[in-house]
Amino acid sequence: MTVADTPKQLVENYTACVGRTPVMSDDFLGLWQCKLRYRTPEEVLSVARKYKELGIKLDVIVIDFFHWPYQGEWKFDDTYWPEDKIKAMLDELHEMGTKVMVSVWPSVDKRGETFYEMDRKGLLVTTDYGSQQTYDYQGDCGTTDFFNPEAQEYVWNRCKKNYLDRGVDLFWLDNSEPDLVSYDFNNYRYYTGRATKVSCEYPKKYVEAFFKGMEAEGKTDYVNLVRSAWVGSQKYRTLVWTGDVQSNFIAFKDQVVAGQNMGLAGIPWWTTDIGGFMTENVFDPEFVELLIRWYQYGVFCPIFRMHGDRGPFDIEPLDNRDFGGGYLHTGQPNELWSYGDEAYNIMRKYLDVRLSMKDYISGLMKEAAENGSPLIRTMFYEFPDDEKCWNNPEQFMFGPDYLVAPVLTAGATERTLYLPAGKWQNLESKEIIELSEGKEITVPAPLDVIPVFKRV
Repeated sequence: MTVADTPKQLVENYTACVGRTPVMSDDFLGLWQCKLRYRTPEEVLSVARKYKELGIKLDVIVIDFFHWPYQGEWKFDDTYWPEDKIKAMLDELHEMGTKVMVSVWPSVDKRGETFYEMDRKGLLVTTDYGSQQTYDYQGDCGTTDFFNPEAQEYVWNRCKKNYLDRGVDLFWLDNSEPDLVSYDFNNYRYYTGRATKVSCEYPKKYVEAFFKGMEAEGKTDYVNLVRSAWVGSQKYRTLVWTGDVQSNFIAFKDQVVAGQNMGLAGIPWWTTDIGGFMTENVFDPEFVELLIRWYQYGVFCPIFRMHGDRGPFDIEPLDNRDFGGGYLHTGQPNELWSYGDEAYNIMRKYLDVRLSMKDYISGLMKEAAENGSPLIRTMFYEFPDDEKCWNNPEQFMFGPDYLVAPVLTAGATERTLYLPAGKWQNLESKEIIELSEGKEITVPAPLDVIPVFKRV
């Protein structure tokens, strides 16, 4: 338990107890590109080359799930990801200065080459009664028991051999709760005890396996993207994102609040799926509006990441098998140019804003490592003596200098926000406002503007 006089001191004291994140490399502070899902090296390279043609550097590009033959084999399906093409892809991406992340899941399909060995060695989550199946998406699966040090080592060794040693840079540790076929926690047994007693720590144990493996390889320039976390997860280079949220303004508003709460919990590395994860029709103008508003918000998040499962789902699979890298669906394109000229121009404008702030964001990352300070900060974190800042969750501070008021309502063309006392500059209009006391104001917010004020 920690005590302090201000929220800032409280977070600093708390993270001194539970641990702080390392310094994040500047290599990750620009644009990340992802979608569900790039199915071949050619698809990945076509996207990266288009960004290069447009003069946009990708910091990270992500190869999502089911690039593998079966869950739990932790390797590329060589039908669609042959060795020579993987090498050529990685070489070209690295030449562009782009790092490559692959998705890893803890589930292990009985049809794959690892299930029975892992089961025999006691490396899977067990049940006290009923079926031993613990997961059922796209297969009859068990779940890796990352509480078991031997299971951590087993999975890491396969990922090292099949990904890291081939040139892959980063790991996306998805399904990290873990996702289960039934949430009967009395039934599940981990290496260290019943799920009702220990399961909240599962995502931390999952990422710990990769942290230990990467550190043993001498890696210092990496992050581990993960869907959930626990106390102290930040020590293991954990970048948390909020999972498969709906694509609507209600979910968007929830993300704005969630990011602030995550920072108060001592976990400063945080991100979302820009536009939300689930949408049925990317051609719907209402979705494009949401995407733009979410993208503008993403500029002022620790990590700036495009991702989502984009309908309509009418792209034919690469084959008709019920396994492997070719059969599962892929969504519609999800790159900056995918949503029309107006959307592209707005997103390009705010990409430039993001890149212009890179030194500032780098400084915030160093501060997070030094004293646990979040990048996304509640208003009361920076203005604890202003009572109105204690009940204003729909705006936030990005570090100490930028007040951000995302547009959270469809069709809005203006935004009401609260400015604390001080001297502020409107990032869009460059107007200076000097206040001796806090004041609620309304400012224009057409589609190409997110209201942001800088302390001056």
